[in-house]
Amino acid sequence: MQSSVVLFEAIQALACGAAEAPSFVDRLGRLGGRLHPLAVHFPIALIAAACLIELWRGVRRKGQVSPTGLLCLGIGALGACAAAGSGWLNASYESVTSGTAEIHRWVGVAVAGMAVALTACGLVIRNAQVGVRAYRLGLVVAAGLVAYGGHLGGALTHGETYVTDALRGVFSPRKPQVMALTPTTPMPATLEEIRFPADGKIDFNRDVKPIFVLSCVECHGEKKRKGALRMDVKAAALEGGKGGPLYIPGKPDESQLIIRVLGLGDEQRMPADKDPLPEECIRILKAWVEQGANWPDDGLSKDHGEEEKHWAYVKPVRRDPPPAGTWGRNQIDGFILAAMKAKGLEPSPEAERGMLLRRVTLDLTGLPPTVEEVDAFVRDERSGAYERVVDRLLASPRYGEHMARTWLDLARYADSNGYEKDGGRSIWPYRDWVIAAFNEDMPYDRFTLEQLAGDLLPDPKESQLIATGFHRNSMINEEGGVDPEEYRVNAVVDRVNTTATVWLGQTVACAQCHDHKYDPVSIQEYYRFFAFFNDAAAESRLAAGSEFQEISPKLTLRDGHDEQRGQINRLEELIRAAGEKAEGVEERKRELEALRRQTPQPVTTLVMRDEASPRDTRVLLRGSFLSPGERVEPGVPAAFGKLTSEGRANRATLARWLTDGDNPLTARVAVNRVWEHHFGRGLVETSEDFGTRGSPPSHPELLDFMAVEFVQQKWSLKAMHRLVVTSATYRQLSRVTPELLEKDPGNVWLARGPRQRLAGETIRDQALAVSGLLASTMGGPPVFPVQPEGIWQNPYSDNTWRTSEGEGRYRRSIYTFWKRSSPYPSFVAFDAPSRQVTCTRRARTNTPLQALTTLNDPVFIEAAAAFAARIITSAGPGVRERIEFAVKACLARSPDGAEQARLVALYEQMIEAYRRDTDSAIALVEGVSPARASGLDPAELAAWTIVANVLLNLDEVLNRG
Repeated sequence: MQSSVVLFEAIQALACGAAEAPSFVDRLGRLGGRLHPLAVHFPIALIAAACLIELWRGVRRKGQVSPTGLLCLGIGALGACAAAGSGWLNASYESVTSGTAEIHRWVGVAVAGMAVALTACGLVIRNAQVGVRAYRLGLVVAAGLVAYGGHLGGALTHGETYVTDALRGVFSPRKPQVMALTPTTPMPATLEEIRFPADGKIDFNRDVKPIFVLSCVECHGEKKRKGALRMDVKAAALEGGKGGPLYIPGKPDESQLIIRVLGLGDEQRMPADKDPLPEECIRILKAWVEQGANWPDDGLSKDHGEEEKHWAYVKPVRRDPPPAGTWGRNQIDGFILAAMKAKGLEPSPEAERGMLLRRVTLDLTGLPPTVEEVDAFVRDERSGAYERVVDRLLASPRYGEHMARTWLDLARYADSNGYEKDGGRSIWPYRDWVIAAFNEDMPYDRFTLEQLAGDLLPDPKESQLIATGFHRNSMINEEGGVDPEEYRVNAVVDRVNTTATVWLGQTVACAQCHDHKYDPVSIQEYYRFFAFFNDAAAESRLAAGSEFQEISPKLTLRDGHDEQRGQINRLEELIRAAGEKAEGVEERKRELEALRRQTPQPVTTLVMRDEASPRDTRVLLRGSFLSPGERVEPGVPAAFGKLTSEGRANRATLARWLTDGDNPLTARVAVNRVWEHHFGRGLVETSEDFGTRGSPPSHPELLDFMAVEFVQQKWSLKAMHRLVVTSATYRQLSRVTPELLEKDPGNVWLARGPRQRLAGETIRDQALAVSGLLASTMGGPPVFPVQPEGIWQNPYSDNTWRTSEGEGRYRRSIYTFWKRSSPYPSFVAFDAPSRQVTCTRRARTNTPLQALTTLNDPVFIEAAAAFAARIITSAGPGVRERIEFAVKACLARSPDGAEQARLVALYEQMIEAYRRDTDSAIALVEGVSPARASGLDPAELAAWTIVANVLLNLDEVLNRG
């Protein structure tokens, strides 16, 4: 890739004219040098092949030169000459002056010379006995030089110890490495974002480390050490490489780091093959060395390999928050204000009351406040009015429905099996269990235990069995050619990866095939974790005739119809016993058919169940179920803590370990998710990855404070949501000023309130709520609200989308049927996942499809028409009164003068147009039920429908600010 870039730039330089010819030659020379590795490997392989051919002929006492060997040698000689020339050219441009490089160059020349000479000799001597022996001896020497030259090249590329390092990795137990250069502050995405600090004081973690990570460690890190230099650990950098120590504290002009980034003397400017460092970065590096090159030991290697623990693997410690003065409202604000001040920022004012009410209502219930709730809150001037609102919202049953939506993303919940056939399944009782658990504020440790191991509890209740549906949410492959064992292993792998991501914030999937490259999880530890789920009953089997059958463990729920089903069973038995021709059988058949029509089908749900006999768990080499290796017992990665259990550990043991007070990750991951829910960005932005390659926490002390507080609050999620939404940080105005946009465009330091686009489900629910269409019924089987025709096209089944009638059409979005291969289209437009695998955070995109959805989707047109009917019937008779009501219903505030004028003008324009064209008015509002539209003027209803549609599509409505 780099060579092609150089060639392109060289051609570009040639096109610029003769004045730039030297630049072209220079670039062309560099290109030739870069081709050196390409020219090396093939010729040396041919020379080695010629040597082996002749040695084999010598063993067999053949006295003639091999034509094949001679051909290999001749081609190898040409390649060796090209390699030697390109290598010399490369060295002249790279300014490599080390002894190893010098010897490597001359060995290359020697190999080329010997190869040419031996080729000539081979052509001349042919059959001469003495000459053939000398020829073969020369080939052995040439092959030896090839091997020696290859070793020198390896030392130049990977460091002098590359052979011993490789041997140590083979014959010594490998201890997982933790990348030392893990930033402890948010990492800039590019070097151009790095700025010299205003106070001139250089902090290694904040200022220097990002430069090393973005520009240096790719070539001078753990895996690759050009010039025998490693820059990702302090001790190795101090020792330096071929040119000596990387830096000399206090002496920037004598430090190799500064000399090389400036390209002084005969040395090539660093970073090699990249643009020079920006001036701001060079200033930082010079000032850092000049100020003593302070490089803290925390988290860095002491001996080139044994790194200290990554921050996330150390148990959180609660620290008292800094003072927040009169601004602060709870402990969160002290941490936030201190970080703000350090960045030269000041808090924003508190949001206006209506905006604040809309924000917290949407955050805690997923629905907008009513006009009456807005008016009541604005009028309530008593102390604690806001806190009372928060408590009311947390007690609302709508809280559980809203919070469950995020958890169902994590649980990869769907009403279909997935894969190509993607048939339907009954698992909605699990969804209802999640809603109830949130509404009851089930402690998170219990919430964890029942989902992972409810079936293993003593005398488990029906609800605890339903909870285990968490891990039956994995996909089921119904294809006929499926290998049952392969599919079973894939399902277990999904459970392992999902558990680690949801509760530990770890991406352990790499360790399925090999030791994790970055995080301390070995392949043996992965399969010890795998063993917790390996005893689960399989979802499928091959029946007679190699036919695939689904045998997922199911639970039949008690629903009050047991007596009727008992009667059905008894009648069936009587009919079978009597025979088809017995007297009275026809009457009993009619009775049976009538009873079946009156009795609903039993409700079932998928649950976990272990096999009676535990399976052996073995390490699967390279992740293949066909290559079982050593046997392992259930266990957890040592870096995350110790597992204690009596007897053989099982899923219940794992669940208790996850919420043990010594586990460093679970509480942090949970509270980070709470923070992300309210601010759109977690304190750790990569909420799925708390490992060494994830983002570091922006406010590490706050994260640990909240994690410890969560445990001390008996794992109450409602308590954590209350803590966040009652803080002054959360209550700030979300307006973005030019200063805030420049200093903190991503709102990492939270000097303004949160503002984010609503999820697709919330956007639909909001439209239904504002319009008055939203049904309040909770729970039950999934529903099928209106969606465009032709979305479901499945060649493997005749499943079709049958739009629900009555209130089913207007149920909350969480009850919508979720088909993995074809999720509800308006949700997809607003970045909903397919839920084939766990989703920890949704992307937020802006696409034209989103505007087309909210402007034209039948759901939103119907909601706009119903909202129009509500505006006409619920507000006063005047246009301005109605606009005041409509805006307050959507935005929890009154319109300003300019907004009022625009909406009045829009209404007047539309009413005039529809009075001239009554047919168009009727066609627009025909979806409104007759009861709602009864007695309303079609032209007026159509005009207000347009106004309502505009309001429901406002940026302020689709966002929560």
